[in-house]
Amino acid sequence: MTIRALKNSESDFLSEMLYEAIFVPEGAVPFPRNIIREPSLSIYFTNWGKDHFDVALVAVEKEQRLGAIWGRLFSEKQPGYGFIDATTPELSMAVQPAFRNQGVGTGLLKAIFQKYQQLKVDQLSLSVVRANPACRLYQRLGFEVVTSTAKSWTMVKRLKQ
Repeated sequence: MTIRALKNSESDFLSEMLYEAIFVPEGAVPFPRNIIREPSLSIYFTNWGKDHFDVALVAVEKEQRLGAIWGRLFSEKQPGYGFIDATTPELSMAVQPAFRNQGVGTGLLKAIFQKYQQLKVDQLSLSVVRANPACRLYQRLGFEVVTSTAKSWTMVKRLKQ
């Protein structure tokens, strides 16, 4: 597996991966694909690359894209689900279903940690549904719960010690 930067020609892949990132409990009816066009979700990929804190990486094996991770800054006026503050990039990540539980997510997370450390970012955030098995991965890699609701956690990973 190789992890590389998202190519300019691949920005549509972020919207595909955003759909995959929406947690659907086993046995539940999946959301319609156009849900990612809702303003609360489309902010995660619209106008991608608008500043240098828009960082996206893709896991690839034999030219097949296995998954992606991307981070972006949001504002208090237009926060993401895992918003902490205007200086903390919020991560989104998805791995294609056939490649889950094979280390792809771990590789993507570690790679984006390095990218944001190079940009002198202090911490990263994300939001995750508490029933999502990915919670264990995030905790294993050092994310801590900073806000909790009945259904989700906002988590932070500190990059500077």
